[in-house]
Amino acid sequence: MKKKFIALTLTTLLVLSFTSISYAGLFSGNDLTSKIANALSEIQSWIVKIATPAAAVAIGSGLLMKKFSFGDEEKIAVGKKLIRSTIFSYTFILLIDPVISALQSLFG
Repeated sequence: MKKKFIALTLTTLLVLSFTSISYAGLFSGNDLTSKIANALSEIQSWIVKIATPAAAVAIGSGLLMKKFSFGDEEKIAVGKKLIRSTIFSYTFILLIDPVISALQSLFG
């Protein structure tokens, strides 16, 4: 189930990237396209601004779970899983910008 969700998310992201790139190429002189591109870049910057403190809180929570587990293996495993998934998700969010920039330079 988790792998299907990740695959669906990546596929959706790629389709949206190619769609925005192809529309930008077709209507390169249009004001609407530039407004949409600016709006998407602003949304992306807000996502990064929100994700940074959220990742710090999640990692801190995972560390506290591990620290105060008092030997409970389940709490230690949940803390490790929280830290690992947070690092993966934050890295994914940070890598969206270079990937989109590379695709735009490749097709635009």
